Amino acid sequence: MELDAKTIEAAVEKRRAGWPEIIVGAVVYILSYYLGPPIVSAITHDSPVSSGIGLAVLSGIMGLLGFFAAFAIRLRAWPAFSVRAIPVRWIFIAFGFGLLALILNQVVTIVYGLISGGSGTNVQGDYQSATHAGGPAFLLYLLGIAVLTPLGEEFLFRGVLATALTKYGSWVSVIGSTVFFALAHGINLALIPAIVVGGINGILLVRTKSVWPGVIVHAVNNGLGAILSLLIVSGG
Repeated sequence: MELDAKTIEAAVEKRRAGWPEIIVGAVVYILSYYLGPPIVSAITHDSPVSSGIGLAVLSGIMGLLGFFAAFAIRLRAWPAFSVRAIPVRWIFIAFGFGLLALILNQVVTIVYGLISGGSGTNVQGDYQSATHAGGPAFLLYLLGIAVLTPLGEEFLFRGVLATALTKYGSWVSVIGSTVFFALAHGINLALIPAIVVGGINGILLVRTKSVWPGVIVHAVNNGLGAILSLLIVSGG
């Protein structure tokens, strides 16, 4: 006897990530957050370029560790974490939202610079050093920041957290996952870009029930942002 689409969807909904996955994923992520940077520092000997590459890779690894820890404890089914295929049109839509996120973040950065006069602690100095290194170092940094980071962070914050929170409604899912995603970046200049990307990706998760549009948005924002920064420095 064949099951209709609604029956299949209802079965999937019953097996979506919940609080056990949120807790396990969060614990693993927080442990990685505190243990990872000292390891990167020891391996790179605090070289700005090497540290920038290492931290970019680490940001992706932390999310993936949290996700797979959550994945392993009970459900072990990709759809339970909104890891499912999307129609081709959503690839292009997500790319467009990635460009929108990049533009909004650049505008926010410029406005903040004008208001503050360029003051403020640069919390991403090592990231910028890796961005400006050029050559193989830049390609390694790009792999970390535009591939591993989007995968890790979206799988954890949207695949686990946002998916689990949809139980309480779409807006709880969007706002809750956005807030925690932003706070994970710290109370600093990275907070507002994280809110922009997190908000867009939370809405896309609710709309498509898939993490992949968010991964694309995140990758476009991070990748083109790094390339734009390199071009500005090279042009200067």
